[in-house]
Amino acid sequence: MATQEYSGGTLLASAGQSLVSLGLITRGKVHGTFPGGDISLSKGDVVGLIDIAFDSHFLTYQAIEDTSVIVLPLKDMKSIYDLMWSNADVAKTLFKSMVSQTVTLLSQYLRSKEECEIMHTQLLEWYNSYRQISLRNNIISRSLAQFDSFSELTLEEDIDGWLGGFYESFDNFASELVQSMVENADFMCGFLIHASKDLHGILSVIGAINDYYVDKLSIVMQDNGIDLFDFCTGLLFRLVPGSDDFEQLSADIENMIDYVKKHPGVDPDTLYERVTAYQERRSGLIATNSVNNDSADDTQGSSLSELNNSLDIILEYSGVAEAVGNVFRTLVSKYKRMPDRNSSDNEARKLREELTKLFYEIYVAVLKKSFKEKNLLPAVKMFLDFGYVDEELAGKENAAYLYNISKSFIGNPDKGIYTASEWLKAVYCCKKEPSRNEFDTDYISHLHELKLAGKITAADEQALTENGDARLKYELENMFPLVNKITFGRITTFTPVFSEHNVLKPLQSSLVSADILVEGLKKIKAIDYSAFYRDNIYTNEQIGISKEYIAVEVMPDIILTPNIGSRGIMWQEIEGRKRTTPARFAISAFHLEDIRITLTHLVGEFRWEMCKRIQGGRWNDVTDKSLTSEYFDYVQFYKKNNELSQEAKEKIKQNLIKSKNSFKEMFVRDYLLWVLFEGTGSPRLNKVSRAIFCTYCPFPAELRKKIMINPLYKELLERYETKNRAKIHRFDNIITKLTTAKIPIPQEILDHRAFLAGTVET
Repeated sequence: MATQEYSGGTLLASAGQSLVSLGLITRGKVHGTFPGGDISLSKGDVVGLIDIAFDSHFLTYQAIEDTSVIVLPLKDMKSIYDLMWSNADVAKTLFKSMVSQTVTLLSQYLRSKEECEIMHTQLLEWYNSYRQISLRNNIISRSLAQFDSFSELTLEEDIDGWLGGFYESFDNFASELVQSMVENADFMCGFLIHASKDLHGILSVIGAINDYYVDKLSIVMQDNGIDLFDFCTGLLFRLVPGSDDFEQLSADIENMIDYVKKHPGVDPDTLYERVTAYQERRSGLIATNSVNNDSADDTQGSSLSELNNSLDIILEYSGVAEAVGNVFRTLVSKYKRMPDRNSSDNEARKLREELTKLFYEIYVAVLKKSFKEKNLLPAVKMFLDFGYVDEELAGKENAAYLYNISKSFIGNPDKGIYTASEWLKAVYCCKKEPSRNEFDTDYISHLHELKLAGKITAADEQALTENGDARLKYELENMFPLVNKITFGRITTFTPVFSEHNVLKPLQSSLVSADILVEGLKKIKAIDYSAFYRDNIYTNEQIGISKEYIAVEVMPDIILTPNIGSRGIMWQEIEGRKRTTPARFAISAFHLEDIRITLTHLVGEFRWEMCKRIQGGRWNDVTDKSLTSEYFDYVQFYKKNNELSQEAKEKIKQNLIKSKNSFKEMFVRDYLLWVLFEGTGSPRLNKVSRAIFCTYCPFPAELRKKIMINPLYKELLERYETKNRAKIHRFDNIITKLTTAKIPIPQEILDHRAFLAGTVET
């Protein structure tokens, strides 16, 4: 047994590295880290012992001072058996170290659970305080989506209550009993293996607790700025300095800052920048602040001078009848004067309905005229892309901001991203097909139905197929108004006009750009790389390929609806009947929620609906294996599933209630967990649902390799790769055959081979 010396800071072993030896510490200290926690080891402890039942390290070990370690080679369990059989002192050391590490990690598990309980209570207190202060000062409180489903920590697979007492009891055994146990090599092998498996279960639960903790901590502060800290600081600067509410909220904010500093989980740079900005603004220490404000006022004044009488500019441009314009002016004026624009009384509801109806009539007139012009007046473009009609209704600061971004607010059609006006123009110019209506009927089918009903002739049907006015009319009467209302989020109080009372967070931080959407989809595909791939038939008789099914990626079209909203919608999964056409998503131009969560939700919906489209009437028939059929079977018969614990079954029951018994909605909830948590190696699903996602929403190869070190994933991922190997082998044979014949390999074949292997670029 050789002794190895390590200087402080040296890495002894990394997570995922093969376990080829154990290390008995004779001097110094070693720090072990794992997802969600760490452990300190010192003289008498054994490095790597936690993983003795497995073939690789789960922890990363680093010397924190000069350390000496006796290396115990570990070819297999028999080598340890022989060592313990021949050396009782080594056996005793392994026994004591295993008990010590297990008890330490069990204590960490209990502390972590307690900290989560404290955090849950504290966050609710701060949030309720924020809402009460808002209410007392007649300020509309903003809603944080995380609090809609804010619950205490629940664990899918918790630690048995007796486990702590079991391992702690070994410390109280008589020395003679301990000696007799360690001298029995068979007992020791069994003890070490079972303890190692118990420890991996403990580590997994600690990781899940840490995920919950970090997730809830993000409610206080996170990178995107949509958090409780932002809510409270934004409210503070609308209060009267020195008032009781001002002082109370200031104290809450300071407590939040202290809490985040004491509990790592927030990016240090983010913490520093945001806290510094808050403190400087509150104390008024920025000497140039007034200069900047003067400059901003000058810019705003210049913008507003061009927006004076915006409503008149828009109505004049539209060319609608004067009587129509006058009625719309009256409605806008009434809406501006409403003390509560969200009122639910009949008068307010009727006003909103009349305003909405007339808005779209004018919108059509403005839109058609805009198709013929390149340089639109700022007020006109703001009307089309944001629903802007009046500088006072929008609020002067908001109007100035919209003016400043109006020219640069464009989509990226090459990436499938469109502003509202860009999308409608693409439909008008026959570059995009009109969307289906709410009854799932597309434009071509609609024309055919009219012909069958005798309302149009065959010649009319052919002519209307490419008639811009007719196509635009179908889009504006069926998809556009409904999607605009849905993405707004609060259907009962919706009006399409831009109003200051709907600006619940700074426009700058809620603006959705093409770059944000492209990056958001890229992050999702980094976890679920096959999300937008569909099977397509490939033939190439010239090189001997008569028929092969290959996967092709078809990214969705995304439409930015002209509102400030909180929802996204997956309107349709394909165009017409062809499966290799883009899906159609819609998201508000100013989005109040976390854009990544919204996009992930949309991709989950798309996954479900696309599978149903492909499977047809057999989408829920488990004899025909598919994503929807297996998930449907799992949820429908979960009570009889012996693979699920009672706790897991109870959680499924609660999730079904939250999903209003919608299997699709429950799937989407699980898909969010798959992408946002499981994709980072943080278990949230039960073993049955995890297996379904591993099969049908696989991780890319690099991520599979990284996550496979976690025992919860290893068997599932190995099973997936075994099944996938045969498919890859088939295409390897095709490539080999073509290479031997010196025939250039079609890119489609190479791309599909990369798809099967999970090595496509995301």
